[in-house]
This record gives sequence, structure tokens and C-alpha cells, in this order.
Amino acid sequence: MERKTIYNPNSKESLNDRRVFGGDSDGMINFTRMKYQWALNLWDMMEANTWFPREVQMTQDAKDYKYLTPSEKRMYDLVLSQLIFMDSLQTNNLMDNINPYITAPEINACLSRQSYEEANHSKSYAVMVESISDNTDLIYDMWKNDAKLKEKNTYIASVYEGLSNGELTDEKLLLAMFANQILEGLYFYAGFAAIYALGKSGKMLGSSQMIRFIQRDEVTHLILFQNMINSVRKERPELFTSELEDKVRAMFRKAVDLEASWGAHITQGQILGFTDNIIRQYIEYLADRRLEAVGYKAEYNVKHPIPWVDGYASFNDQRTNFFEGNVVNYSKGSIDFDDF
Repeated sequence: MERKTIYNPNSKESLNDRRVFGGDSDGMINFTRMKYQWALNLWDMMEANTWFPREVQMTQDAKDYKYLTPSEKRMYDLVLSQLIFMDSLQTNNLMDNINPYITAPEINACLSRQSYEEANHSKSYAVMVESISDNTDLIYDMWKNDAKLKEKNTYIASVYEGLSNGELTDEKLLLAMFANQILEGLYFYAGFAAIYALGKSGKMLGSSQMIRFIQRDEVTHLILFQNMINSVRKERPELFTSELEDKVRAMFRKAVDLEASWGAHITQGQILGFTDNIIRQYIEYLADRRLEAVGYKAEYNVKHPIPWVDGYASFNDQRTNFFEGNVVNYSKGSIDFDDF
């Protein structure tokens, strides 16, 4: 597989012939003529969700942080350090390893928007770190000092490196889409839940609000890759072999083990409402939902152990700040899965 041609005036590809990858697009992003209506719906949603990190109030968090327990401070710092890594990785991965091979212009646009949002999340973490730390390098460099964090980062990076190195095949690109689905839909969630746990106890409410905005973006990113996978399933059903499913399920099982282990590491049984078993079941529950969204049967068949987390993360039924009841002065879109 070769990178798409950016300027391709000799293309004879019709709209019906357009493909997620392996197509021959002329390269023009024409929002009036799109094959994938879900991509247009998603673009509009991502645009409506525009927000700016500096508008999230962090003044009280700077005070709260000083009174967190040592376990809470450790958890908060590790979560930030891990989230910083993943969004830094994803900002570049999307543009360097995924988008160059996607031949549907409307999907190219959505991936470009996602890459911007990943960078915006990195800015969000900087705002959070700066609000609570006099030495920001302590958090940014934690991967050098925490073996578990370095282990997780190294594994995630190795998956992307393995899928991008060597000859790129149709299956490798499809597996890269599943890897992105896992990153967007599993690897962030133990950290998100940990921050929400602090918010639930009345601490670090600005941080919880920031994470809500970030998670809302991540949901749209998850929808993007789910739809890419499902579109490829319709266009190239021969790729969805039993061997591919075995590889996908193995990726999910490894991701669940890694994220559950990470959740146990950051909480150490010291955070109210979180046990190692609850964290693992939560990640298993999420994995089942992600698998079902792309046409596979659930792997774990477990119930949601902490449904209150979804209430903290949701914007759908709210138009005010969840924690403080203040009207926020920029758009809050909502996620409607029926549009996709």
C-alpha cells in the first residue's frame, strides 16, 4: 500500500467508488458531495464541541492540590503524566501513520480535526500541571522514574511502531484502526475515572471539568474509528477473517490487562470506591462495548460496576457546569449515537 496522492486531477473515481483506503480520490475535500454521511455528521459535532483549556477555572484546584493525601497526589500526577504521553503520541500518529493512507477526503478532514484536538488536550494538561506544580518537569518526566508508567508507554508505542514499520498491508492498516479504537476507548479510561473520583469527593473540580471536555472529544474520536472500521467491513468483507478476529481479540485482551494493571497501580487501593476488581471489571465492560460497536461479540460479558462515572462524563442532559452550576460561555455539543 502506498500513501495517497494529495493532488490527483486525473482521478476517475466516482462517489460510489470512494473507499476508506485503497481508493483513487482526486484529493479535494468537498463537503457538498460526500459518500460517508457519518463523517459529515461527525465533523459538525466536533466543530460544535470546540472549547479552550484556559476557559476552565483551575484556581480552586491549585488550593485543593495542597491538601490532597499523598496517595491522591501520586495518583493525580501519574494520571496526568500518562495522559500527556498518549495525546502526544496520538497527535503525531494520526498525521504520520493513519491519514496518509486514508483515501476518503471527508475522513481525512475528520482525522485532521482529531489531530488538532489531541494537541489541544496536551495544552489542557499543561494548564492543569501549571496550576498545581511549581516544577512542571516533575510530572512531564515521571515516565523516567515510574517503571509501570514507562512499561505501559513503551508497549503502546511499540504497537503503533510495529503496525507502521515495514511493508504496509491492508490488514496492518485495519489493525491500526483497531489499535486506535483501543487507545481512544480503553487506555484513557482508568485515568479519567480516577480524576472523576476526586471530583466526586469534592476535590479538584476544575480538573474534573477539564477531563469531561477531553473525554467528550475522545468519544467522537472513538466514533470516528468505529465508523471507519464498519465502513471497511462493508467495502472489504474479505478482510474480516477469523484470523483477523483472533488478532483483534488478542489486542483487546492485552489492552484490558494493561489498563486494569495501570488502574490498580495508580490507586493502590487507597481511593474510595475503587478496588482492583472494580477497575478491571470497568475496563472489561468498556472492551465489550467497543467490540460490539464493530460487529464482534462481547469478550467478558460483565456489568458496568461504576455507572456513576458515566454521569460525571455526560454532557447530553446538561448545559451548565456539572459541579458548580455555572453557565459556560462556549458551545457544549452533545453526543447522539443515532447519527452514526
